[in-house]
Parts: sequence; structure tokens; C-alpha cells
Amino acid sequence: MRISSPKAAFVAVAMSSAILAAASIETARAEDSKFDWKQASGTKITVAFNQHPYADAIIQRLAVFKELTGIDVEYEITPEEQYFDKVTTNLSSGSGTPDVFMTGIYQLWDYASAKRMEPLDKYLSDPALTNPDYKPDDIFKGVFEGAKWDPKNAKGERGGSLYALPLGFEMNILMYNKKYFDAHNLKPPTTLAETIGLAKKLKGWNGPGSYGIAVRGTRNWATIHPGYMSVFSNAGAKDFKMENGKLVSALDDPLAISVTKSFAEMIKEGGPPGWSNYTWYQCGADLGAGKAAMMMDADSLAYFTASGTAPEAKNLAVTTLPAFKEGEQSGANEWVWDIAMNSTAKNKKAAWLFIQYFTGPEHVKWAADNAKLVDPPRQSAWDDPVFKAKVEAVPGFVETFNKQIPNTSVKFTAQPFFIKSTTEWAATLQKIVLSGENTESAMKELAKRISRDTSKLKLD
Repeated sequence: MRISSPKAAFVAVAMSSAILAAASIETARAEDSKFDWKQASGTKITVAFNQHPYADAIIQRLAVFKELTGIDVEYEITPEEQYFDKVTTNLSSGSGTPDVFMTGIYQLWDYASAKRMEPLDKYLSDPALTNPDYKPDDIFKGVFEGAKWDPKNAKGERGGSLYALPLGFEMNILMYNKKYFDAHNLKPPTTLAETIGLAKKLKGWNGPGSYGIAVRGTRNWATIHPGYMSVFSNAGAKDFKMENGKLVSALDDPLAISVTKSFAEMIKEGGPPGWSNYTWYQCGADLGAGKAAMMMDADSLAYFTASGTAPEAKNLAVTTLPAFKEGEQSGANEWVWDIAMNSTAKNKKAAWLFIQYFTGPEHVKWAADNAKLVDPPRQSAWDDPVFKAKVEAVPGFVETFNKQIPNTSVKFTAQPFFIKSTTEWAATLQKIVLSGENTESAMKELAKRISRDTSKLKLD
């Protein structure tokens, strides 16, 4: 996730001759497919974008979409630090604007429970509305299923209505300074215990201020979902359980406490000195600058760091996340940027055509090859030789992806208090790391606070 400076609000789309040429090719292909892309021609939709490379890839091809469909698109770009608040306000107004919006996979549970999102199943299953070349089975199962939920059944099972479709996603991995490791006969850690020992050993590895491992640490839900939740779920720990027909926190379970205690130890022994201020940006910057020897975070951050201009960029490699214990299945929690339809959208057919086109195989392949779509959600894009050559330039990237993708999915229980509960979870982790609070008592108190909200949910 990235934050940049604001851009102007709803802006008009200009078409260059090169884009128009591409649009003509697209139109010809559409005619060959016999699918009626012009069925909403003459209408206009509004789209809300988070400022992000995935949005940039769409904006570059709006002229292609206009030529193909005859639909006018107005869009607004908002930096991520204000984006979700703005979308929430707009959806709550019931004004029908925007027709289409980007959403994070976890925010979906809040929007869907408030009936702000249009279920997409009826559109996807209608041959008059969906191109037979769309091929939803081409989308990785864990990514596709993550956007399904029944708000009346908060038990955590996947299923229910489909509320969004993926633009791209992030898998969490371990990245390390391969040049240094090779020079000192070090191997990437395969367990959390090994990671703790190595992170401690690597304090000062590259001079004053350098340290073992970079992980996020702010009092924010974004601290929980990358490395921590991936190791937590791979160990078999759960965030929630059903108890007497109610959804209650399972963070007081002995396994949850044990994983948390070890993760906190890793941070204390070998994490960054200013850990509680660390976000995605600081982690990647420290790894690239040669301050951090390792990083546990998103593979897209790893790719951007390794393919950038940082001093250590060409010395980095990717490997699988360490297991809590030897022999555990390799997998990861995921973050997904989805695109969804406002339940009060004014032009739903046009909105669906927009969603369908920009999550379809042709655009995903184009964005993977030509833009900064690092984790395309479709297998066909990963099979494309152009994209494969691009990501293979980062040592270990493709091998790690292939090992972890079968067990990569949303590991959190779907529930509408997600932001609140995980923010409290991050605050508790801070207390354990910074104040030395007893892990068991801190996690038990956290579980009580979270359960006060979730136990009130009405379940089927």
C-alpha cells in the first residue's frame, strides 16, 4: 500500500493517438468475441480510486475502455491516508456516487455488512452481461474466495455472495540480503526460532544502526496482517472461535499466546530501534539502504525494493516465510485490492462492464507486463513469458510464490469489527514489545475486549 500527494478531483479522460490505436484493436477483438460490450453505450459512471499503481494501470487504459464500450468514465484519486474515510462517507450518503470504488479485502466486511456493496453473483453468472472469455476460474482461488461473504453468518467460513473482484494482491514473504548471507555462509531461517537467533546475531551487521529484521510496528491493523498473521495462521492459531453460538476472540488460546510471545521476542532481539513507527515504507527503505538484513512483509514491496535504485537493491533475494515450528505448511496471509460496485450505483450495467473489463484476463495481462501489477490475480498472467521474465529478475521471487500460493488466502475471520479489533491487537503487541507486558495476561485482556463487540453479532 502506498501513499502519495493528492491529485485533482473528478477529471476528464484524454485520448492519445497511441491509446486510440490500442482501443481499435480491442474493439476488433470484442467484435470477434460476439459479446456485446456496447450494451451500456452512452452512459457515464464515476469511479473512486485509491492512489496506487493498480489504479494508474486502469487510468492508462480508460480510452481503450471508452472505445470498446462507449461508456464515459469520470474518476477521483485520493491518497490512501484519506481514502477509506472518504469512501465510507460517500457510500453512507446513499447518493449513488461513486458507481465503482476500490476497496481493501478487509474493509469489504464493513461495507458489505452495512449493505453498501452490490453483490456481483447475478452479473457474473449472466451470459448476456459477462463475456465468456472472462474465466473466473483463472483467478487464484484464495484471492477470488476472499471477496465472498455472508454478512449474516460471521462464523468465518468462506462462501456467501461475491462482493468484489481483484485488481491485484500481495503475498507475504521473507526477504534478505543475499550478498551478505552468502559472504558469511548464512542460510535464510526456516523457523521463527532460527529467525530470532539470526536477527539477534545480525545487530550491527552493516555498521552502527543496522539490525536484523524489519517488520511493521505502528498502532494500526496494517501491522498485524503481513508477517505476524502469516506466521500465526501457519502455526494453526486462530483469531476467533465459536462458543455457545457466539463469535469470540481466540487470542487467549495457548498457541496464539505462544506465537505472539516468540514474534515479540524477535522484534525485541533484532527489530528496528524505532519499530513502533515502522510502516511498509520504513521496512522497504531500511532493507534497500543496508540497515535491515532481513524483512518480513509483502512480496510486492520486496520486488519494488529489489528492482529499484537503493544501494542494496541488487543484493536482495526472496524466500518463504519462516514457520513457527519445523514442518509446517508454507503459506501466507494476503492483502487484496479489489474493485466493487456501490449498492446505490446509478448505472449498474455500465459499472459491471467496467469491473469486468479491468479484472478480466486481457487487462490483467497488460498491467502485469506493462505496469506495476506485481501480483496479478490470474494464473494466465503468471504464465505469460514477459511477466515471468520481469519477476524472475528478483532471485527467489517466482519459486517462493509457487511454494506459498496454494496456502495463501485471507487468514482472518470475516467480521465487521476487523479494523477496530486488529488495531487493538497491534496496540497490545506494542505493549508486549515496548513495555514488557506479560504476553499471556495482555492477550487474555485483548481477547475480552474484542469479544465484547463480536459476541453481539447475530449469527445464523
